[in-house]
Amino acid sequence: MGTSTDTRACTWRERRARRRENRRPGPPGPYTLLPWLLMGMGAFSNLFQGEAPNPWLGGLGLLTFNSLYISVVFRGFDRRKHESPVSYWLLAAMAAVTFGLAIGYGGSWLLFFPLLALACGTILRRRRLVIGLFSLAVVACLIAVWRGDGGSAPWTIGYGTFISGAVTAAILTLAETVTELRATRQELARSAVEKERLRFSRDLHDLLGHTLSVIVVKSEAARRLAPRDMDAALAQVADIESIGRQALTEIREAVTGYREGSLATELDRAGSALTAAGIEPVLRRSGPPLAPQTEALLGWVVREAVTNVVRHSHATTCSFVVDGTTERVRLTVTDNGRGSGAPATPGIGGTGLTGLTERLAAAGGSLRAGPGPERGFVLTAQLPVDGPDPAGEDTAADSASGHTLGP
Repeated sequence: MGTSTDTRACTWRERRARRRENRRPGPPGPYTLLPWLLMGMGAFSNLFQGEAPNPWLGGLGLLTFNSLYISVVFRGFDRRKHESPVSYWLLAAMAAVTFGLAIGYGGSWLLFFPLLALACGTILRRRRLVIGLFSLAVVACLIAVWRGDGGSAPWTIGYGTFISGAVTAAILTLAETVTELRATRQELARSAVEKERLRFSRDLHDLLGHTLSVIVVKSEAARRLAPRDMDAALAQVADIESIGRQALTEIREAVTGYREGSLATELDRAGSALTAAGIEPVLRRSGPPLAPQTEALLGWVVREAVTNVVRHSHATTCSFVVDGTTERVRLTVTDNGRGSGAPATPGIGGTGLTGLTERLAAAGGSLRAGPGPERGFVLTAQLPVDGPDPAGEDTAADSASGHTLGP
């Protein structure tokens, strides 16, 4: 009941987050710049009232400017056409029309310079934008002075021209950055989901593959022992129960992502599984203490190696050699089984060793697997030590001399 309630609450929160994301304002579009054409109403009023000479020429210029403005603005918001040479040619034509109307009529017709700067802000970027806006502002001031629009008007028209283009370019650049950040965030979220799925599937394979192999081996041992030694058979059954309970715990930890293995624990379990399968386990360990992350990764290697030996090797002995320096540690697992003469070489190309190779590579290590020099199979894993592990000092003290692992 509680799980169902938590699931519904989580789903509701996700839906609410998506709705809130959809309500956020998106980047501006070309239609947001069309109302600025109302700045040309003064010029239209001059034509309508007959105050402008050559009204037909002025009307044609006004229509051409508006058409070019709309075309340039819409192309500026289209990624495929933004930096097209056609856009620059249209912008140049728009500048020519603006210069002609400003020189010919002056007054309110000078307001086409800020509109031209707005269009430049949608197309030009960086150095081109700065040079273009500065040039337009200077030309606007010079034409205003030449036309005799005195007072502060020349400087005002120049300042308005520069600011119009600069603000437009800044807003559009910010909008493009926000769009890219949203796309990047969505891609990171998808990548995180894929990474978590891969982690879970890899952990589940490593956990269940090893555990089920051990359960099968111990069940066979219990079946063989039952007719002649019931106590020994019951001991194997008790081990099966303990392994099953431990597997449940490990699966829960894998689901939450907090499982950290221990090399010593995995070696003990390996000894128990190999002994039950009639394989003699041997351990030789030397070198400095290992960091918890390194121990966890080597624990996964031991799990996979033991699973392959029990399933495929038909070996009678299996040795584990852990040695290393202050910088790198190496784990070598060797059995005397069928090796390369087997119909199917243990683990080569399998999901288990592929997952282990990815794990070790991500931690700066490596994994090699193949037939032994004479017979059997050899698996070698190398990892950086990554600093001492205080909890492993007692284990490290049990250095170098070989001894047999007990069940």
